[in-house]
Amino acid sequence: MGTAMSDVEAANNRAESGSNSMSKAARTMAELDTPALWVDLDALERNIAELARHFAVAQVQWRPHMKGIRVPAIAHKAIALGAIGVTCATIREAEAMAESGVKDILIANEMVGERKISRLAQLCRLADVKVIVDNAENVRALSMAALRHGAGIGVLVDVNTGMNRTGLLPGPAVLRLAQAVDHSEGLRFLGLMTWEGHTLAIADPAERARATTGAIKQLLTMADDCRAAGLEVSIVSGGGSGTYKTTPFIKGMTEIQAGGAIFCDIIYQSWGVETTPCLFVRTIVSSRPAPDRIIIDAGFKALPIWHAQPRGIDLEAVKNHVSSAEHGIITLEGADERVKVGDLLDFIVGYTDSTIILHRKLYGIRQGVVEVEWDVL
Repeated sequence: MGTAMSDVEAANNRAESGSNSMSKAARTMAELDTPALWVDLDALERNIAELARHFAVAQVQWRPHMKGIRVPAIAHKAIALGAIGVTCATIREAEAMAESGVKDILIANEMVGERKISRLAQLCRLADVKVIVDNAENVRALSMAALRHGAGIGVLVDVNTGMNRTGLLPGPAVLRLAQAVDHSEGLRFLGLMTWEGHTLAIADPAERARATTGAIKQLLTMADDCRAAGLEVSIVSGGGSGTYKTTPFIKGMTEIQAGGAIFCDIIYQSWGVETTPCLFVRTIVSSRPAPDRIIIDAGFKALPIWHAQPRGIDLEAVKNHVSSAEHGIITLEGADERVKVGDLLDFIVGYTDSTIILHRKLYGIRQGVVEVEWDVL
């Protein structure tokens, strides 16, 4: 893996030559002020390598979603080990990734409104950017912007296979919209996309896998209908970290968007993700008002508990964890005075997406030393 890691370091240098900055002098973790968001670099790199191998075995391309990663250098680490590009949720994320040198980007969201569409068209002159659609008026607006800015926009039709968020229900409307894209100047019809995330609510793994397979088969049927009508379908995209054990192995999928498994967290573990949690928030114990209560300096502005409770490393017998703006209130099962005021506690985050956006910096730690300091988008 020596050559690959050299590529990673080169990619990091590209990504960090701007707003991101390397540490000028080695610091230990103990020197970080709290609360601090940090990632275990060794575990991070193992996770990326493990995921790259997983998708290679499945013979499917990997396009990790960056909405919960938000650091271009980490995208470059994945690309160096085989990812074809990235998935983004917003135009701002896509712009930041393109600015860092990422050349292949899918915005897995509808871009609506003159400002967003204009930015999208301009970005398409810098990178191969694709977007999804589920509305004919939106297709017309994209076409007009592409012509106005002299840019070609890649387009995938968004198919609702059960998530009931965006997308067209499987049926003739999918083909009609695909044909409308194909006939629109300035647009390139590339294929179809879905997100089968509704299946994550199914607790039984076997039943979840069956439901996931059923959802993806709806997408593949629509891809077959488009091909039968003479359309070229080069991309069939979907899959997330919660379905990464099933979706990549369904024949006909061309790429998988799983990104959350790069960090992993409490929620992803509950969905069966087997990579190593490597994203943490470091806190300091600011008060011990009772033998069964610990107060930390990370409330919901730094360590949210909305999706899942964070898990303290080496913190035993926790009964409950609640938070106010600046305080985390941890109630223990019983009296335990081993944790003292001033002690440092690290927590595996409950859900990366809702945690990383609260921090301006992500510290990359290797063997207790701050190796890199990244700006968070």
